[in-house]
Amino acid sequence: MAEAAPPVEQPPAHPTRRWIWPGGLSARLLLLTTLFVSIAALFVLPLALATFEEQWLLDRVRSAELASLATEVAPDGKVTRQLSSQLLEGAGVVSVAIQTEGMRRLVLAAPSSLKNPYLVDLREQNPGSWIAAPFQTLFGGKDRMVRVVSEPRLIKDSEFIDIVVPDDTLRTELIGYLWRLIGVTVFAAILVGGLVYLSLNAFLVRPMQRITGAIERFRADPEDPGARVQPSGRRDEIGRAEAELDRMQAELRAALASRARLAALGQAVAKINHDLRNMLTSAQIASDRLAAIGDPKVAQALPRLERALDRAVTLATNVLAYGRTSEAAPDLKTVSLRTALEAAAEDAALEKGGVELVIDAPEDAALLADPDQLHRVLMNLMRNARQAMTGADRAAPGRITVTMTREPEATVLRIADNGPGLPPRALANLFQPFAGSARHGGTGLGLAISRELAQNHGGDLALAGTGPEGTVFELRLPAPLEVAARAKPKPKPKPGARRSPASARAAE
Repeated sequence: MAEAAPPVEQPPAHPTRRWIWPGGLSARLLLLTTLFVSIAALFVLPLALATFEEQWLLDRVRSAELASLATEVAPDGKVTRQLSSQLLEGAGVVSVAIQTEGMRRLVLAAPSSLKNPYLVDLREQNPGSWIAAPFQTLFGGKDRMVRVVSEPRLIKDSEFIDIVVPDDTLRTELIGYLWRLIGVTVFAAILVGGLVYLSLNAFLVRPMQRITGAIERFRADPEDPGARVQPSGRRDEIGRAEAELDRMQAELRAALASRARLAALGQAVAKINHDLRNMLTSAQIASDRLAAIGDPKVAQALPRLERALDRAVTLATNVLAYGRTSEAAPDLKTVSLRTALEAAAEDAALEKGGVELVIDAPEDAALLADPDQLHRVLMNLMRNARQAMTGADRAAPGRITVTMTREPEATVLRIADNGPGLPPRALANLFQPFAGSARHGGTGLGLAISRELAQNHGGDLALAGTGPEGTVFELRLPAPLEVAARAKPKPKPKPGARRSPASARAAE
């Protein structure tokens, strides 16, 4: 009885990893966008504070300059103490001085003594001191004075105007502006983050959630129609991902259907395998009895019958292996190319189909391969070619030409026919089981098995070309030295273990 296929091992289930909030992609996008906008605002904040302080000081300078014009229209260029206090209070300064022709003149001054102020020269301010000035105002301490020097605009023939301003007033204005700036920044961060979140959620997150849901449903039940992702037709990366996922799901469903059919085939063959092997054993025993008759005609036909029975027994024994494992390792032997081609042509019934075999190789050409596996490959190719040429309308007689070439690392057999070529529907899945058949009612197993056998030798079987002029297959086998290096020696039988030819062939 055929052995049951081993159960398919399922990959271990990975536990679902739980993330601390935010766990979803949407929430992370919102958080990161708000964070990045806030970080950008931190870089802009010093520049905004420096600009505000500079403009505030310039406003005090212009106000002081206007206040100083009152002394020019006053009698003797002097104003009363009361008027001076009113002018200084209106300008928001403590003192005003103007330098003309190298002489500094105090125009307006408060009656109280002034503390030593720190200097801010608006004429020559480098970027470093300009950016650092607001922080010096905020963290420099209380009850300080700031001396501001600037170029005048209203007073002609003056070199500069010099004012003194209370630092506390500037600090209060600067703190108020800082809080307003922080509020605007937070509002902008939330607004921009929300807009970016909604945009990315609509164009990226929701499509990715839909793709992820389709993948999860497909993994749970590949036959579920709802697991198929519906391509949206987008031309960006999301659209490409949807199209590729849809194509992958279709290919996987086809592969699963093919696997199910292979499993059904294996079960069917398993039921008949035991009876078929018994029948073939009986036929082999009968062939041994026919060999003892001594009839010349029987002796001529008997080798072909024995070869067919041997291959039938081997095929019946190993047919289940196709559904669950790969082909057996090749038993490498030196095979005459011409003998192998003629035997394959005989079993492929080329003579009955009126197809001529042309061998373009030396008479002593040989290969190092498994004779049975090589025979199966050549017979499948020749039989397919004969069937294609038999059902086609052609003027020239059918012909299969086999050409052998040797390369440094491979031996190449080109099997070419003059048939009508392969139909387009067979090219897409040429080497796929149950999908690559070029004729109605075919299973598509022949080329799939032949390619597996070629790859089992370390080579390959490929379609070199097809068209109205015919079809060419290329069978590539490693060079004899490389094949011999890859082959594993078979264990020798134990001494004394002798078996009859019939029982030996039946047990294979």
